[in-house]
Amino acid sequence: MRGTLYIVAAPSGAGKSSLVNAVLSRETGIALSISFTSRKARPGERHAQHYHFISKEEFETMIANGDFFEHALVHGDYKGTAKQSVEPQLAAGKDVLLEIDWQGARQVREKLPDAISIFILPPSKEALETRMRNRGQDSEQVIAQRLANAREEMSHYNEFDYVIVNEHFDAAVSELRAIFQAQRLKCPAQQERHSALIGHLLA
Repeated sequence: MRGTLYIVAAPSGAGKSSLVNAVLSRETGIALSISFTSRKARPGERHAQHYHFISKEEFETMIANGDFFEHALVHGDYKGTAKQSVEPQLAAGKDVLLEIDWQGARQVREKLPDAISIFILPPSKEALETRMRNRGQDSEQVIAQRLANAREEMSHYNEFDYVIVNEHFDAAVSELRAIFQAQRLKCPAQQERHSALIGHLLA
């Protein structure tokens, strides 16, 4: 049985990565796709664990060869999801999760319309701003720009199959896991999974 591709997107500060990491620690049947990037590794980052770090020339060759489900040029560096990171796992029956932005999600859905997409919203603008400030990494100008970008990103929430409001973390984790569980219980998946039982019951 072919695996399911899940897309999780959110504005900066909505807690997407924390949610995804919490769910993946509980869901052994889902693999996180590792993105490719042309930027240099930062301190503490490891190749094939955080990103696949390749040169700009290598990335552009992969683009020309049609090797990406989605890619974008961000602040002078490429970032994208390669088919080789996703297709073999889906074909082997493994579910795969992409943690990308709404633009990348749109590109992926064009190529794989069966992908299940999920958008994470913060509980309020104030909560979003507080989370950004609590990082303690950005200037006022950067925070203002991130908030403006977040408004643009959140305006695309209705392009997604599911929306989760990350107000109470444990509840949001449960809701995200419920989406995975519901997908596994759909009739075609259960029909394939329990074909012997169904055949016996209907004999």
